[in-house]
Amino acid sequence: MPKGMNNWRFLDVKKFLSKYRFTLSHVHGSHYFYIGSHEGKVGQVCVPFHGTRAIHPKTMKSIARQSGIPENKWKA
Repeated sequence: MPKGMNNWRFLDVKKFLSKYRFTLSHVHGSHYFYIGSHEGKVGQVCVPFHGTRAIHPKTMKSIARQSGIPENKWKA
């Protein structure tokens, strides 16, 4: 289970983004690109897929920044 920006896996991020109505745009290798908007900010988010391994916390901060969704909502 994700806690803060730690222990997020690809499926956790995918579910979280779909909750905010981000949709899959395209896939390039092992990177999935989602398009969506939050509070009027349109953004493209690149999410790496590496099986069930956890995504690095710095990468998670980058994903949060790309999405426009505040970090405090990611940590909840």
